[in-house]
Amino acid sequence: MCRSCPVVAEDAWVRHDEVPHRPKEARVADASPYVVWFEDFREEDRARLGGKNSSLGSMIAAGLPVPPGFAVTTDAYELLRGDPELAAVVRGALSTTDADDPHKLRAVSAEIRSAMESHPIPGPVEEAIRSAYAAFSARCGSDAVGVAIRSSATAEDQPDASFAGQQDTYLWVRGADSVLEHVRRCWSSVFTDRAIAYRRAMGYEDHGVSMSVGVQKMVDPRSSGVAFTLNPTTGDRSQVAIDASWGLGEAVVSGEVTPDNFVVDKVLRCVVERTISDKHVEYRRGENGVEPYPVEDERRNVPCLSDEEICAVAMMARRAEKHYGRPQDVEWALDRELPDGENIILLQARPETVWSKKPRESVAHGHYDPMASIVSTLIAPIHKQ
Repeated sequence: MCRSCPVVAEDAWVRHDEVPHRPKEARVADASPYVVWFEDFREEDRARLGGKNSSLGSMIAAGLPVPPGFAVTTDAYELLRGDPELAAVVRGALSTTDADDPHKLRAVSAEIRSAMESHPIPGPVEEAIRSAYAAFSARCGSDAVGVAIRSSATAEDQPDASFAGQQDTYLWVRGADSVLEHVRRCWSSVFTDRAIAYRRAMGYEDHGVSMSVGVQKMVDPRSSGVAFTLNPTTGDRSQVAIDASWGLGEAVVSGEVTPDNFVVDKVLRCVVERTISDKHVEYRRGENGVEPYPVEDERRNVPCLSDEEICAVAMMARRAEKHYGRPQDVEWALDRELPDGENIILLQARPETVWSKKPRESVAHGHYDPMASIVSTLIAPIHKQ
């Protein structure tokens, strides 16, 4: 009998941290068309928060261990984009776009992004963001809490396309001025060359995409990775496949290391396959932002998760699957600042888009090739402090 996982209730989990919820009167006072706190998420907010922020709000409402924060709504983005001068620049640049010419595409992207990032943020939007960040810092017991600034486009995870990863995320941002700067960079990332090209290829109009931005308490990962709530090689829905590496995911994305891989049986709750890789480098926070560090010899070829932690990741991913009612691609991190048993954090969940569309059938599990890119929430472009 498999005994690699402790006996834990499937719906058991622990809180991410001790950030207190805001009292009801504060929620009323904080009401703004430009800011929605994740804990206040309602289904009617979905169109204003984009795919990623709506998912975060929904998961927090379901009791999943998601770091707290707030979303800057698409109303703020549209107010900026609606400025006649800026709109003329965007429209003019896009009229010259040739998706088959990479050099021209990069030039168009650079022109639009420069215009958006230098344009003043409308006063009411700036005031709402500053006020929300100050309140959030106070709740976290900090003068300037470290946050991740995360893009959340309204076109993410459409039934026929996934725009996730086309826009930007920035890490360890501190201070209201820096938060505003990076919110604006997220807005401009609607027009990265890769995003423009992808929209053209998928038949989406540029003006049909809007942008919400998440401001979320930063996680400091000891390990991080991705969990699929089915085996992505075979489509077997009785398994959870996990990729994991030390620190942030940048070493895997850059090709410097291959992650550890674990396959967990959902019914038996045990690890049925494991592949341990040589993880000689890890990325973590340093004095100058996120930096690479050599992994000590004693950690290079050992699993970056214990069996208990592997199964905790698998159970959390399965809870996300049950919440959404379909297989999920889950980003997670093990926070080094939290105690054992309370440190598995859910960063993002999105629908699995390949095997989920195929007829359901259980097949013999095989070897799982590690993903080419994991934990986009925790990777480049890294904000250097």
